[in-house]
Amino acid sequence: MYKRINYITAILVLVCGFSVQAQVTTSSPYSRYGFGNVKGSLLPQLRAMGGISTAVNKVNGFNYINMQNPASYSGITLTTIDLGMSANLSSLSRGDVKESKFNSTFSHLAFAIPVSRRSAISFGILPYSDLGYSYKNSVKIDTMSVDQLYEGEGGLSKAYFGYGHRFGDHLSIGGNLEYIFGNLITTRATEYADAGALNSKLQNKNSVGGLNYSYGIQYNFNIAPKTVVTLGYSGSSSGKINSNQSYFATVYTRDVNGNENTALDTLNSVISAKSSIKLPMSHNFGISIQQTDKWLIGADVRTSKWSDVSINNVNQGLQNSYGASIGGQFTPDITSYNSYFKRVDYRLGFNYDKTYIKIGNQDIKQMGASLGFGFPLPSANGLSFYKINFTTEFGQRGTLTNNLVKEKFINFHLGFTLNDTWFRKYRVD
Repeated sequence: MYKRINYITAILVLVCGFSVQAQVTTSSPYSRYGFGNVKGSLLPQLRAMGGISTAVNKVNGFNYINMQNPASYSGITLTTIDLGMSANLSSLSRGDVKESKFNSTFSHLAFAIPVSRRSAISFGILPYSDLGYSYKNSVKIDTMSVDQLYEGEGGLSKAYFGYGHRFGDHLSIGGNLEYIFGNLITTRATEYADAGALNSKLQNKNSVGGLNYSYGIQYNFNIAPKTVVTLGYSGSSSGKINSNQSYFATVYTRDVNGNENTALDTLNSVISAKSSIKLPMSHNFGISIQQTDKWLIGADVRTSKWSDVSINNVNQGLQNSYGASIGGQFTPDITSYNSYFKRVDYRLGFNYDKTYIKIGNQDIKQMGASLGFGFPLPSANGLSFYKINFTTEFGQRGTLTNNLVKEKFINFHLGFTLNDTWFRKYRVD
C-alpha cells in the first residue's frame, strides 16, 4: 500500500508542479459575463460522451467519480483517485480580424472511498469558472480618437465533499457540500490617442469564498439479464456566497512608446467591502442504458436560472440557459487477451447549449462534438485497475451576425484513474 501511495504522490507532485507554471485561464470575450466560463463538474471520461453524467455511475465495472451527480458515489466499491490536466486551442473571429490562443491548466483532483457496500464518500478540487479576456472598442468623439479597453482575469475553484448511499437494489441518493473560492478581476479604461493625455481606469476585484451544495438521485432497473436502465436527476442550490469587493478609480498617462505610467491620482477607492454573489439554481435530468461489459448510451437535458444571478447585489442581466447532451461508450471485448485495442473504451458525444449570454437580442449558443478513449493499464496484482482517459472536444460559440464574435475551440483533456483495494482488512487464517 505504501508503494502505491508513493506512486500517486509522485504523480501529484509532477502534475501540480506543471500546473503552477502552466496555469493560464481562458482567452474569450464571452467570459466577461457572469462569473466567466463555467466549467462544469465533469471528468474527461464524461466529457468524451458529450457531457452526459446525470444517469451515469459505474461503467463496465470500472469506478467513475461523477461529482455532477453525487448519488453515483453509492456505486463506488474500490478506492478511486482521478487527476488530470486540460488544454484549450481557441480561434476568435470578428469580421476580417482573427486571433488564436492556447491555454493549459491543471483540471482536477478527486478521491472516492467506499464506506460500506452501499455507500461511499468523495472529495476533491476542480475549476468552477475561468475569467480571461482583453479587447478594445475604438470610437470617435468629435475629431478625437478614443479607445475603450476591457480586461478580465482570474476565476473560481470548487472544493467539495460528498456522500452517496444506495437504498435497496435500485435507488441511490447523494449530496455535495461545496466551497467555492477565488478572485474575479475586471478592468475598464478610457484612453485618448494623444501621448500624455489623461486616461481613466476603473478596476474591480471580487475575492470570493463561501459554501454551496448540490444533490442528486438515481434509479436503476434491469430490462434484460445484462441490460440496465438508469434514470437520474441532479441539481444545485441558488445560495449566496461571500465576497469582498475592492474598487479603484485612477487617472494615468502613457509615454510616447505606449507604456502605461504610474497612476497620477486615485479618484475613488473602496477596499474589502463586504458583499455577496448569488449563484444560479440548476436542474439536470438524464437517462442511460448499459449492457454490462459492452456499451453504454445516454442523454441529458439541463437548465439553469441565470436571470437571478447577482454580483455585489447587482443583477447581471443574464438569461436562463438550457442545453442537451447525447453520447456513449463502446468496449469491443473487455476480457480480450490477444488484442489490447479490444479492451480500449471508445467514446463519442454531442452537446448543444443556449447559454446565459444575450447580446443585442442575439442569443449566444454553443455546440460541440467530443471523441475520447479509455486506455487500460496492466495490473500487477489483479486487485488494482488503472486507466488513462483522453478526450478531445470540438466546438464553437457565438456568431458573426451583428458584428459579434465567433469562437471556435478544441479542448484536450487528459486524466489518470486508479481503482484500488486500499483500506481493506486482510484476514489471516
